[in-house]
Amino acid sequence: MTVILAIGGTDSSGGAGLTRDTVMAAELGATLRPVVTAVTVQTDEAVLAVHPSPPEAVADQARAALATPPAPRAVKIGMLGSAAAAEAVETALPASLPFVLDPVLKATSGGTLMAAGGFGALLRRAALITPNLAELEVLSSAGGPVEAQAAALLTHGVQAVLVKGGHGTGPWSTDLLFTADGAVTPFSAPRLAVSKRGTGCSLATAIACQLAKGASLAEACRHGKDAVHRWLRR
Repeated sequence: MTVILAIGGTDSSGGAGLTRDTVMAAELGATLRPVVTAVTVQTDEAVLAVHPSPPEAVADQARAALATPPAPRAVKIGMLGSAAAAEAVETALPASLPFVLDPVLKATSGGTLMAAGGFGALLRRAALITPNLAELEVLSSAGGPVEAQAAALLTHGVQAVLVKGGHGTGPWSTDLLFTADGAVTPFSAPRLAVSKRGTGCSLATAIACQLAKGASLAEACRHGKDAVHRWLRR
């Protein structure tokens, strides 16, 4: 059995967050153990309210999930909501467990969900972070091309960055994987004339599922891209 831990918020519209994580994991044959960082009140159009979980409750949930056999083999982290929650998660996760961090700063439906400086040590501990173009610019505090912004994050100790191309333009949606050894690996798919919430959640979860199954980072990113593309086509 492939088990992953998913840390994030609930979404009352069902379009994103832990609901979307659970669906994607199930499609890939994995079991998901959820850790709730916040209850969000939102529709497809707006975030109406956010009710954070206490940081100690977040850490307790993570420890309980990790102690339940079979043990999760990878982690997906989505919405955290605060620096205190990020610190609680960082403390609760064992160093040996790889995790994918989707650095959620704003909801697709609107509303700020996290300050850019709130991730702390999680950014450097993550096996992979998956920012979109806007998140990359904010997190890197660097201007210029995508390559320079990703390099700025790697210089500050981030292990690997998958820059999502869904917010770009052109006939192809290309994600770029930047790693600390200087390699750059593209993953492309035809850009589809469809827009869905939860694509970032789905991608990070799919990658975590593949890592839990023993895939390399590049393989996990490729399979994750393919899984999201299949969902969007449906």
